[in-house]
Amino acid sequence: MIRSEPARRESVSLSEYQSVADLRAALRRFLRVSERAARRHGLTQQRYLLLLMIKGAPDGSQRSTVTELAERLQLAQSTVTELVARAEEVGLVTRDRSVHDGRMVFFSLTAEGERRLAGLVQDLRTQRASLARMVGVFAESQLTDDLQTHSER
Repeated sequence: MIRSEPARRESVSLSEYQSVADLRAALRRFLRVSERAARRHGLTQQRYLLLLMIKGAPDGSQRSTVTELAERLQLAQSTVTELVARAEEVGLVTRDRSVHDGRMVFFSLTAEGERRLAGLVQDLRTQRASLARMVGVFAESQLTDDLQTHSER
């Protein structure tokens, strides 16, 4: 049996550990704040994300299929199907069959879903800006560390 040598790993600097820790802390803070804000608007975190992914569909249509939602939310289709069904039951989303393919169903927000999502997105503006700044700082520190590492070789 031939053993391969273990892959040589580059060392990790203390500043990299600190940057990663700061980023993770900022992400966790943002998630905690957004969870609380979602509850204030009568939404669970999953429902908030569902409404956001429907409204913010990449093609600009403000509607999505279960398959598209499963991909964007990184959830199983069966989970998304249940999530959409519950959101529909409480009047947050509506379903429409495709005029071109009756097998395809599109989900869009109801007026109530729009109202709750808009309020939540507005409430989180400051926190999103803060997180964006933190991500920028992290990216800058990673670039600096990478440049230092390569210049030391």
